[in-house]
This record gives sequence, C-alpha cells and structure tokens, in this order.
Amino acid sequence: MDFHGIDLNLLAAFDALMSERNVTRAAARVGVSQPAMSAALSRLRTLLGDPLFLRSAEGLLPTPRARDLAGPVSQALRQIESALVSKPAFVPGEASLTFTLGLSDYPAFVLLPALLQALGRQAPAVGVSVQAFSDRDRAVELLDAGTIDAAIGVPPTQPESRILARPLLRDEFVTIVRREHPAARRGMDMKTYLSLSHVLVSPEGDRHGHVDQALAPLGKNRTLGLTLPHMFAAPAVVARTDLTATVLRRVALHAGDRRSLVLFPPPVRLQDVVFDLIWHRRNDAHPAQQWLRDLIAATAARL
Repeated sequence: MDFHGIDLNLLAAFDALMSERNVTRAAARVGVSQPAMSAALSRLRTLLGDPLFLRSAEGLLPTPRARDLAGPVSQALRQIESALVSKPAFVPGEASLTFTLGLSDYPAFVLLPALLQALGRQAPAVGVSVQAFSDRDRAVELLDAGTIDAAIGVPPTQPESRILARPLLRDEFVTIVRREHPAARRGMDMKTYLSLSHVLVSPEGDRHGHVDQALAPLGKNRTLGLTLPHMFAAPAVVARTDLTATVLRRVALHAGDRRSLVLFPPPVRLQDVVFDLIWHRRNDAHPAQQWLRDLIAATAARL
C-alpha cells in the first residue's frame, strides 16, 4: 500500500461512506460534492487494492476489508478531532437539545420512565425522542445511519468494531398463571407446565423462543396457544385466560394485572437476558452523549 497517498480527507470520506452507505449523503456529511466523494472512493479503492463498497438494493455494502478498517479509522479520526478541536463543556442544566434513543419494548417500559424523571431533575430543557425497534440488528442500522444517538436492547447477533456497548440491565424468567388457575395452587412442575397452553413472546416472529430451545435437548415440547410480538401484553392475556407465559420478571411486576398473577420459577433452566446500551464509535467522545450514556447507566443501576 502506498501510505503516502493517504490523507485525512480520504479517511474522512471513508468514515462518512461507512456511516451513510450512500455517496450523495456521505458527500453532504463531509461538505464536498458528490463527484468529489466518488473520486475519493476511487482513490481509496486504488490505494487499498479493494473495492471497499459494493452497490446493493439497500445502498453501499461494505466489503470485509472495509469492515475491518471501519473501527480503527473511526477511532483515529475521533482522536485527531479530540486533539485538535477544543469542545465546550456540556452543562446539562443549561442544555437545550433532543436525544433520539432506539428502544425495544423492555427498556421503554422498565427504564424510560425513570430516565425521564432523572432528565427532568438534571436537564429540564433536554428532550427525548424514541425510535422503536424489535429486530436486534436493526439497532446497528439505526446507529450507522445516524438516526439515533444510542440504543438499548438485546445485543446484536454479530459484534461490529464500530459499535460499542456496555451491559445495562439483567433479568430472569418467571412463569405466570392467573391466581384462580388450578396450577396456581398445586405448583409448577414440568408435568403441569407441559400440560398447559402457552403464550410465546416473539418480537422477531420466531416460533421457537428461549423456552423451546431449553426444552428441545430434553426431548420435550410445549403447546402454543398464542404468539405475541409484544412481551408486555402477555400478563394481561394470562390474567384473563387459562394460558401461561414465561416472561422476564420485570415484565410481570410492571403489569397492571400484577395482583391477578402468580409467579413461579420455570421448571426448565433458562439463562438470564442482558440488555445492552449500544452506541456508535463516532459518538464515543461527544460530551453530551457521554453525559447521556452515564445518566442512562446510573438510572439502570438504581433499578
């Protein structure tokens, strides 16, 4: 590689292309014309000996080489920016801006109210806009596009060097039935569990959830009576039917019908679920977003 042919403008162009996946939007991001961005991409391809980005129906698709470079290049640019550009301190009480958060159902119900309460105390002029998502990999797409400042959800299926994360919340599963159900009196052993009709919570539309995956090695199957995309709807359904559901503990505890439900440990071993705070590397050193992430983490810790 001809290292002397690389300049910061080319690295900035690469970083913009990696984020935007579109030549026109990348050009606008760095303040150059579309032909100039196309020329920069051509130079990068020649210097690095790789096409870097391939056209697809969804936009520019980065090659494996581009994905490998994305993290180090973004980090290097942020370090240079930090060294050369003096950023004013972020003062929450004086700030007036809106953060956009990507949230799945769980953090929207469990964490968001407490977070807004903390924001109201510390930064009354700071607002929050929520972008909902259910597919865990959708969070990466939203962060890449700059649509959201941070996301809270189950970790993406594939780690990406440009996407940073920290564990935020952990929860365990419980099995719920309505209080008047016969199973509420006799207990929830495996025989009783498999005799009941179950609610499957599947935000991504999968017909096999955590329970089914745990039962499979035991050679056992459960009967599904209902499949729901929204976990917080399950307790209300169970409270009014003979169905049972295995949900996260905080989902049951936040239910309006909580007093109508009985909670049991599931008769099959299930791993806890961890929800991560996720953000893009390009925003890692931004003072306002650093403050927001710290506030989110502190709020989650109090839960």
